[in-house]
Amino acid sequence: MDNKKLATYLEAFVTEKRRNLFDKVLSNRTKHFTVVLEDLFEKYNISAILRSCDIFGIQDVHIIENRYQSYVSSHVAKGSQKWVDIYNYNELEHNTQLCIDKLRNQGYQIIATTPHSESDYLEDFDITKKSAFVFGVEKAGVSDLIMRQADGFLKIPMVGFTESLNVSVASALILNSTTNKLRNSDIDWQLKAKDKELIKLEWMKKSIKSIDLIIERYKKQI
Repeated sequence: MDNKKLATYLEAFVTEKRRNLFDKVLSNRTKHFTVVLEDLFEKYNISAILRSCDIFGIQDVHIIENRYQSYVSSHVAKGSQKWVDIYNYNELEHNTQLCIDKLRNQGYQIIATTPHSESDYLEDFDITKKSAFVFGVEKAGVSDLIMRQADGFLKIPMVGFTESLNVSVASALILNSTTNKLRNSDIDWQLKAKDKELIKLEWMKKSIKSIDLIIERYKKQI
């Protein structure tokens, strides 16, 4: 099935205002940065991070499930899970390596978010390279495997008595800072035209009632 022709057909079922909104949001989406959630178990945190990814224009989120199964709270996520692409790693006993290998093959450097003493401060982070920001399980943080294989470490400067931030807060601060720098840079950070077409098609499908019936009707016409 030709995706371009299907998209043209489905546009009749989506208002012009909605289509323009899709285009506007897509113009600010990026795959230059991606987010990895390693074994988070609090659905509030997972949902809040997905919401931040949508807000700050991160299209891809990778969720590693070694010990805990991830859940999304629709109340917290506010529907953001519909607009980002989520990749789950849960078929093996230990899924972290699988995720790392996939991201490296896609050209990403692995950046562990940790208050590690050798970590770079957020304001000094080099945004020029494709980066996967890894956020680890509540309290314990990223795994030893991530720490051993990370290409870099990133921390948020803190001057209070408390030594750590909630993972969802930390992710929001990091994504706000890095994506803001990205959009004000000369880096080619935007989605490729083909990616935009495919994502917009999926968004239209999610916005149309009785989409399965409509697509079946379309297939009969071609």
